[in-house]
Amino acid sequence: MMRKIANVLWHFPFFGFIDAISAFIFGSLLVLTVIGAPIGFGLIQWSKFLFSPFTSEMIDKRDLKAEQNKLWQSFGFIVRIVYFPFGCLIAFGLLLQSIGLFISVIGIPVGLVVFKSISTAFNPVNKICVNRVVANELESQKNEQIINKHLTK
Repeated sequence: MMRKIANVLWHFPFFGFIDAISAFIFGSLLVLTVIGAPIGFGLIQWSKFLFSPFTSEMIDKRDLKAEQNKLWQSFGFIVRIVYFPFGCLIAFGLLLQSIGLFISVIGIPVGLVVFKSISTAFNPVNKICVNRVVANELESQKNEQIINKHLTK
C-alpha cells in the first residue's frame, strides 16, 4: 500500500509523469528511425518504470534468460557505442538531479528513484521493466546459485 502511495506522490508533487512521458516520446521517435530502435525500446521500458518506480524494477533481458536474435544483439551493441556520449550526459544530469533531491529530506525517496534510473539512462539497450516481485525472485535465484556454488566446493 505504501509503494502505491509513493507512486502517486512521485507523480504529483514531484512531476514524475513528465519524465515518464518525455522518455516515452523520445523512445518512440527513436523506434520510428529504425536505427535507434534498440535505444528506443529501452527508453520505452524506462518510461514504464518511471510511471510506477516504487512497484517496478529495471532488469537486463539476459536475467530473464530470454532468447534474442544474434543479429539484433550485434546491432544493439553498435548502437550502444554510438549512444555512449549521450548516455554519459543524461546519466550526469540524473546524478545532479538526484544529488539536488537528496538535499531535502522530502526529496530523498524521489532522489533514490532518479538514482536507480541512472544505469538505464546510461545504457537502455536490452533493459526491461518488470514488477518488483519478479525482480526479487530473480535476485533470490541468483543468490541461491551463488550459495550452491560455494557449498559444492
